[in-house]
Amino acid sequence: MGFPFCASDGSTVIAIIYLPVRIAVCSRVPDWVEDSGKFNGTAWRDGCTHIHSISKVARPSQFGLPDKEVILVTKDGYKIRSYVMIQRGEEVAIQSPTVVCFHAHTGNMGHRLPIAQVFYKKLGYNVVMLSYRGYGLSEGRPTEKGLKIDAQTMLEYIKQHPILKHTKLIAYGQSLGGSVAISLVSRNEDKFDALIIENTFLSVPLLVPHIFPALRHLVYLVHQTWRSYKTIKYVHHVPILFLSSLKDELVPPGHMAKLYNISQTSGVKVWRDFENGTHNDTCMQSGFFESIAEFVRDNVWDLD
Repeated sequence: MGFPFCASDGSTVIAIIYLPVRIAVCSRVPDWVEDSGKFNGTAWRDGCTHIHSISKVARPSQFGLPDKEVILVTKDGYKIRSYVMIQRGEEVAIQSPTVVCFHAHTGNMGHRLPIAQVFYKKLGYNVVMLSYRGYGLSEGRPTEKGLKIDAQTMLEYIKQHPILKHTKLIAYGQSLGGSVAISLVSRNEDKFDALIIENTFLSVPLLVPHIFPALRHLVYLVHQTWRSYKTIKYVHHVPILFLSSLKDELVPPGHMAKLYNISQTSGVKVWRDFENGTHNDTCMQSGFFESIAEFVRDNVWDLD
């Protein structure tokens, strides 16, 4: 499994390129995070567990989280799966910020549950996440247009929810998920209170030469582009937190640095890098969750 790049000469798809990468799911968590025992039926071991299938989806209950699954129907008729984890007690839930998690190009929402566990149990956030079309048990095939529709569908659900519609809203995305989050916030800035992106690329065409140097002259064929370096300029007021692993082997750290420099928000923008972090283990780095907690406390959460 890998990162799909659909290439087209206009009307005819002439190639589909898959980056030969495996998703590395953190199988160790900081000492202050509860031990979750098992992940997708695989015992947690030192190092990383490599997940090869996107069709198996872990349940929130495996991590001691509220096990509420919601099936959403997109405007183009696809059913996509989501998890909704709301803090217990309506008053507490309304006062807590809601984090919408957008996963990377491999895996599905189940692979982000260890992070959701920290957000929900340790930081006190409401957490909402989805598997994009074609991922996990969601219907359809993934395309840039389709993923944008999926994200918008998730947002519309939140804004109609009797509790979540009253909460402060944060979009958080890792890798491809960062591109999804940037796109969603840029089109709905008045509905968001913060944006967090982690190891996100400038665009697919600018990423291909790094992964496949021999194909650098063929990037004009790529039509799933995710041009975040353009989209982020339309985020004018929302505070942004940039989380960058300096040893990222897939997305050059320079991509994140350029996104930071390009961003034109008049709100706060915060940069945090992790010296020993790679593409998939940023969440394991010292200070990762503390950086998020500080950013949310200072810019989102109204604490008396």
